Amino acid sequence: MMRQIKLFLCAVQFLTRIPVPHLAGFEGAWITRSARYFPLVGQIVGGLAAAALLLANEVWQGVVPLLLALTAGILLTGAFHEDGLADTADGLGGGRDAAHRLTIMKDSRIGTFGALALVLLLALKLAGLALFNPGMAALLLLASHGMGRTAAVVVMGVLPYAGDPAASKTKPVPDGVRGGEVLLALLFGAWPLLLLPAPLAIYGLVGGVFLALLIALTARRLINGYTGDVLGAVEQVFELGFVLGAAAVL
Repeated sequence: MMRQIKLFLCAVQFLTRIPVPHLAGFEGAWITRSARYFPLVGQIVGGLAAAALLLANEVWQGVVPLLLALTAGILLTGAFHEDGLADTADGLGGGRDAAHRLTIMKDSRIGTFGALALVLLLALKLAGLALFNPGMAALLLLASHGMGRTAAVVVMGVLPYAGDPAASKTKPVPDGVRGGEVLLALLFGAWPLLLLPAPLAIYGLVGGVFLALLIALTARRLINGYTGDVLGAVEQVFELGFVLGAAAVL
């Protein structure tokens, strides 16, 4: 039990800026082993963003509470996943070959593809959430954040790591996720779906899986696998697809 608690805290420390106690005896392999808890960490972020939305809705109306909720999610993670999305868009969109694409993705500077991807994704997510009442939008934030991290764990389980792990911006690289850990991540990530009306949950999953699969397959074709940036992009586009899929029900 103590090991599982340490793995959970390791996941919190890896994915967010939330302070955690010192992890005595830390080992690099904990990052990979903690992947099972990534969906729970996503639900913490999504739950706090949802709380920010509901609290802000007591003071403001319109899109202001939604913008504050999205801002809260970004601050809690330090734009960890958004950075991955931007780098992935720059690399996959502007590289000549796999090696060149990986080099671009390691560059901390943002390019045209990355800037456009961030702006369009945040704008579309905001527009999709604005179609719902605050309570339902809060539930969508909770569910989409958790399932977005679940999608990233699934990609880690089915695709090889691309490039040289020693050259990765994030160390140690989460690689070698086991089938049982992917299954646990799916179970942990799925429970908020029970809080949603069935059509919203189903269409949300269809939208999220479609966009996440599109990014994963594109990365497999262009760079022969995933990187940490690709995982961030998968998480972000799953969130967007989930919100837009649910909105299609309306």
